[in-house]
Amino acid sequence: MALNLAEELSSITTKATASDWRAAIRLAGDGLVAGGVTTDDYTDEMIAAVEEHGPYIVIAPGIALAHARPAESVLKGGLSWVSLKTPVEFGHSSNDPVTLVIGLAALNHTAHIEVLKAVAGVLSNKEARAQLEAATTDSEVRAILSSLATE
Repeated sequence: MALNLAEELSSITTKATASDWRAAIRLAGDGLVAGGVTTDDYTDEMIAAVEEHGPYIVIAPGIALAHARPAESVLKGGLSWVSLKTPVEFGHSSNDPVTLVIGLAALNHTAHIEVLKAVAGVLSNKEARAQLEAATTDSEVRAILSSLATE
C-alpha cells in the first residue's frame, strides 16, 4: 500500500506569504517544529543545505522539498505543507518560481526515499495537483491527499 501523505503531515499552511526562499523554508520548518517532528535546529539545517548545495530541493516546477540529513534535530519522521500565496524564487534554472514547499524530516535514508516516491506520485497527477494548488484549508489538503492514498 502506498504511503498516505495526509497521515504524515504534521502541519498544513495554505496561501502563506514568504519574502524569499529562506522565509519559505522557515515556514515549512516552523510547521515541523509545531508538529513535534523536529527542533528549530533542523530548520537552520534545511536552509544551510540550500546555501551549500544550491536549489536542488526544487524537485519539479513550482515545488520545493525542503529537507536536511537525518540528525539529532529530527525527533520523528514527518512532513509539513506550505502553499504560497505569491511564488518565490529559489534560483533553480527551470523549476522556479515555487508555490509549494513541503518540509520533510526523516529518521533515515529509507524513510526519505519512501516519502519522496509518495510525493512524486501525488504531484505527477495533474488533476490532483490542481486541486491541491486550489486548496485553501488544512482539511481540503488532507481530504485530497487521503482520497489519493485510497486509489
